[in-house]
Amino acid sequence: MEETKRKRVLVKFSGEALAGKGGFGIDSDILKYIADEIKSLVDNGIEVGIVIGGGNIIRGVSAAKGGIIKRTSGDHMGMLATVINSIAMQEALEHGGVAVRVQSAIKMEQICETFIVRRAIRHLEKNRIVIFASGTGNPFFTTDTAATLRAVEIGADMIIKATKVDGIYSKDPNKFQDAKKLPTLTYEQAMSDDVKVMDDTAIALAKDNNLPIVVFNMFNRGNLLSIIKGDYSTCSIVKN
Repeated sequence: MEETKRKRVLVKFSGEALAGKGGFGIDSDILKYIADEIKSLVDNGIEVGIVIGGGNIIRGVSAAKGGIIKRTSGDHMGMLATVINSIAMQEALEHGGVAVRVQSAIKMEQICETFIVRRAIRHLEKNRIVIFASGTGNPFFTTDTAATLRAVEIGADMIIKATKVDGIYSKDPNKFQDAKKLPTLTYEQAMSDDVKVMDDTAIALAKDNNLPIVVFNMFNRGNLLSIIKGDYSTCSIVKN
């Protein structure tokens, strides 16, 4: 990576990633592992924004499935779950000696800052990680869309989606042996029914802003830093 050009990235983690094998809650070992991987980016002069889902605690769609809870309320519950995960990640990163700020799309001043894009950019310029919580602040939008929106707002060079596989496949590689890895895709290909990268709203927003989407395996240590330095052999990338 050229020293003259600082890179700024937005990393998206699912809430389920924090749960580990338990499938629910927060696994402290996984939390520390992710914090260590993120710290390696900061140590290499990379500006980092983070969005974490809330599926390890509650999903809005699931909460509203029975018909008792309205979808709007369910999504608000999901937004609060992302705040819990964001605070946990903040603690893990600070424990590792990294400066962090959590900014929420919903005001909760006793817990974290309210999202202001100029303040977020200023934090990044001062080598502070910014964790964006509460999604977009609106129901009916996923945290994938929130991650893409924040990436565009802060002027990130790319959005990186952390998964359990080393890229995008034609089928689920955990279920089908004949699944083929797709190293490079266009935005149109990423929005096809057979390929699951992000929801269509997130991909369309990335396309409109020419924002590359990188999908990688978060459980390969050092993978994240290598990708940002330009090694795309261990991931898939969506771009024009």
